[in-house]
Amino acid sequence: MTHPTLIEVTQRLVARSAPTRAAYLQRIRAAASDGPVRTRMACGNLAHGFAAADPESKAALRGTVKPGIAIVTSYNDMLSAHAPYADYPALLKQAVLRAGGIAQVAGGVPAMCDGVTQGRPGMELSLFSRDVIAMSTAIALSHDMFDGALLLGVCDKIVPGLLIGALSFGHLPCVFVPAGPMASGLPNAEKARVRQLYAEGRIGRAELLEAESASYHGRGTCTFYGTANSNQLLMEVLGLHLPGSSFTSPDTDLRDALTRAAAARVTELAAAGAPGIGELIDEKAILNACVALLASGGSTNHTLHLVAIARAAGIALTWEDLSDLSAVVPLLTRIYPNGSADVNHFHAAGGIGFLIRTLLEAGLLHEDVSTVLGDGATGLSAYATEPRLTADGTATWVEGTPVSGDTDVLRGADEPFAPDGGLRVLHGELGTAVIKTSAVKPEHRVVSAPAMVFDDQADFLDAFKDGRCDGRDLVAVIRYQGPAANGMPELHKLTPALGVLQDRGQQVAIVTDGRMSGASGKVPAAIHVTPEAALGGPLARVRDGDPITVDAVTGTLTLHVAAEEFARREPTGAAPLGAEWSGTGRELFAPLRACVGAAEHGASIFPPIAIQETPVVEHA
Repeated sequence: MTHPTLIEVTQRLVARSAPTRAAYLQRIRAAASDGPVRTRMACGNLAHGFAAADPESKAALRGTVKPGIAIVTSYNDMLSAHAPYADYPALLKQAVLRAGGIAQVAGGVPAMCDGVTQGRPGMELSLFSRDVIAMSTAIALSHDMFDGALLLGVCDKIVPGLLIGALSFGHLPCVFVPAGPMASGLPNAEKARVRQLYAEGRIGRAELLEAESASYHGRGTCTFYGTANSNQLLMEVLGLHLPGSSFTSPDTDLRDALTRAAAARVTELAAAGAPGIGELIDEKAILNACVALLASGGSTNHTLHLVAIARAAGIALTWEDLSDLSAVVPLLTRIYPNGSADVNHFHAAGGIGFLIRTLLEAGLLHEDVSTVLGDGATGLSAYATEPRLTADGTATWVEGTPVSGDTDVLRGADEPFAPDGGLRVLHGELGTAVIKTSAVKPEHRVVSAPAMVFDDQADFLDAFKDGRCDGRDLVAVIRYQGPAANGMPELHKLTPALGVLQDRGQQVAIVTDGRMSGASGKVPAAIHVTPEAALGGPLARVRDGDPITVDAVTGTLTLHVAAEEFARREPTGAAPLGAEWSGTGRELFAPLRACVGAAEHGASIFPPIAIQETPVVEHA
């Protein structure tokens, strides 16, 4: 039986989205084609499209039978998670050909590593890169030669960008193709300990680099449960991956078999004229993703990305929808930073298949959704399975484990780690914010302390190094970090310093209109504050010493200053202007700063969809 809160939120979302979803579906259905779409092209256009193909492929593309499959790749060999994609195009093309289609690399998209840019100017382009990736995906597919698409992406902004771009071609069947996590290295808790020692000046750069290199050491995704691995889990729950493929390691026979199976699957869907990705990503699918994010303690970045993805499909998801679900969705995993295990341990304990099974049994997921497995599959329950390698080197699926292999890492809904999903929306005099509590100990979930105000994360780190944060409780207000101010960078570099203060017994919290990394954890952080300071939000009028309470229990963000006095204050500080926001390519992104939307609307540069709350009529 479906949980009543999931029913209520679903009804509310469907009603709210009705006009925009209908308009979206009308548009993508009008773009659908009978037979290979290239047959409608003029001869000169088509000849350009296959001019560089080998003779066999050229003959197939001249024909009118085989579906054409686009490969959109985010390969680069600096980004460890995407390095395995170097070998994918040839493998995918061969598998598509065997399945009766013809594949071409339609285009590439940029892929930034947030680990490389963390705390540096390039990080200010990170969130904008999501929408650049969406546009790059659209450019790749705009050649209009394709009947389906294989989308290759793993990391933070890449997967949401690919999905937003693909939804503009929602009539096309699409399958996402993951690459898998690297082998487990230095335990994440030990890495965090070493970082704090470095922040305190107790070890040097050589020791820190040794620990970091032991953590990030090979091909594949970083193994902590940040945004990249949250992406993978969500793509599987959305039914856009093949079951069990998200956390199968690179450079294994099973990984190759799953990659070939993804190519065959999209070819079969395209040949059958199956519904496109825009039909699959409906209100129920989006809410399934929200539930899975909450149950797994996933990245707060998805409070932005899921909203933006939903709106690309005409669905008006809000933070309140997420917050209402979080109140009833239990926390079922302990993966770093919410625990000591990594995603390889999670996968071995039963992984996504077990998570889906137990959430379905608890009535917290919609079973009746469409997936890339097609109409013959049994809805989302088909994803409560595990892939196996057969003797002939192909992938097959077996029933997943009905019990967790390690209850310190993964539990059923009847014995959760916590009764709620650990994500709250905060409201108060400073605006609306999001806080993730799944990694925050109960004794740190309410912090009342004087504000220390900074307009740049570097200023806070200087204050920490100078000892100005020592021996005092504080709420670090890091403002002018919103999307319109400087692209909304992640402020993960602050985590070791804040962790040091917390470990010394100080009450500390952070309030910011910026983001924290999906890897951030134990320090309470009210993030994504909207309206942001650069657009006149209340943070611009906060002063040093103002008493602030961050209360993740009651969901409040309180400024203890008389309303009349606060209203009379003039804003202080400012976002970087002109030449102040230049270098590292940032000046090229100034037009995006000028048009980006609010965090609660997905921090997107694309036009917002109109939202009109419609009362839900209950039927007997």
